[in-house]
Amino acid sequence: MDVPSDEPTEPTGADPVPLTEPADGVPPVVADAQALRRAADALAGATGPVAVDTERASGYRYSQRAYLVQLRRAGAGTVLVDPIALGGRLDPLVEALDGTEWVLHAASQDLPCLAELDLRPSVLFDTELAGRLAGFERVALGTLVERLLGYRLEKGHGAADWSRRPLPADWLNYAALDVELLVELRDVLEAELKKQGKLEWALEEFEAARTAPLPKPRAEPWRRTSGIHRIRSPRQLAAVRSLWETRDALARERDIAPGRVLPDSALVEAAVRNPPDEAGLLALPVFRGRAQRRMVAVWLGALQRAAALPRAELPETSQQHDGPPPANRWSDKDPAAAARLAAARTALTAVAEANTLPVENLLLPDLVRRTCWQPPADTSTEGVAAVLREGGARDWQVGLTAGPLSQALSQAQSQALSQAQPEPPPTS
Repeated sequence: MDVPSDEPTEPTGADPVPLTEPADGVPPVVADAQALRRAADALAGATGPVAVDTERASGYRYSQRAYLVQLRRAGAGTVLVDPIALGGRLDPLVEALDGTEWVLHAASQDLPCLAELDLRPSVLFDTELAGRLAGFERVALGTLVERLLGYRLEKGHGAADWSRRPLPADWLNYAALDVELLVELRDVLEAELKKQGKLEWALEEFEAARTAPLPKPRAEPWRRTSGIHRIRSPRQLAAVRSLWETRDALARERDIAPGRVLPDSALVEAAVRNPPDEAGLLALPVFRGRAQRRMVAVWLGALQRAAALPRAELPETSQQHDGPPPANRWSDKDPAAAARLAAARTALTAVAEANTLPVENLLLPDLVRRTCWQPPADTSTEGVAAVLREGGARDWQVGLTAGPLSQALSQAQSQALSQAQPEPPPTS
């Protein structure tokens, strides 16, 4: 395994060149079957990796579907596809891209909505992940393009409502720019990773990202309601849960972001105040608006259902964790585990710094916590390596961390045993 020896490439110091529009202009949006076939044929006949990006309507829509797909390949130029107008049927594009390398930035954000369209990469290069592994502290697309390619991208519409039709011209310009230099950025980052001896590490990470399963739904997603820390009693928590579930059902049915149906602050306020009737609920902020006045019976019904629950069906005041408790509680619950975690973090930080890596990319923090909370019976390098592999660590991660983690766990265990030994009686 190669060991990196060089720092990330330094910027040239020249002023970046503003890139306000694509070199070939903004292409027309592909919105019918004939245009899709032409675009697919052009992409299939082109060469090299394919830059891919999507635009969603997070914050506006309940779903995370793609409302625009952007692609660019040498010889074909940029293609903008409207999957909504095409009814989500992109079969010619699926065929054209089969077997090609895709270049995405922060791929985990785009792969799920692409998979909904049956678009799945055969090979992946993630420029954000590459930037992290190369040791760059700031890995936003615009930042990397400016530092490594010398261009400043036109930005400003990433958080827009991409479900809007027709899409404004300046939005399409922004979307096209997101793939304009993505392949060039990929090439520079690949060279950087080779120089640092990290390319094989990156290829393992890209493959892990490409094949990662969809995240499991949270057991109690309502507990992430903003402001829920104000809630103290199980009955109030039940009210938040009931309001959250009612809002979620409405948002899903209407395909509207839940916060646009009713903000989190309103859920918490209603749970805290617990108004007895419609008049009391309408007196609260937010509920005075026209939209909420029409829905007042729905929200009051949610509160009344929570109030009628038997005690046995009320939620616990603290969330049940699948795994170890929060690390800030370890010192009270298990001081030995806290000592193991402190030793492990120190060891991993040293490894990360020596290899110019973010420590969270060196090894998943959750895997570190689980390993320290319930350490393996065999704390040898081989024993720790087996636990890390079982937890999903890649070969390069295991190679860098198993030895230091083994040493940290063994030392922490030895210190705990020595502190537990009773002091010998004084000699007479």
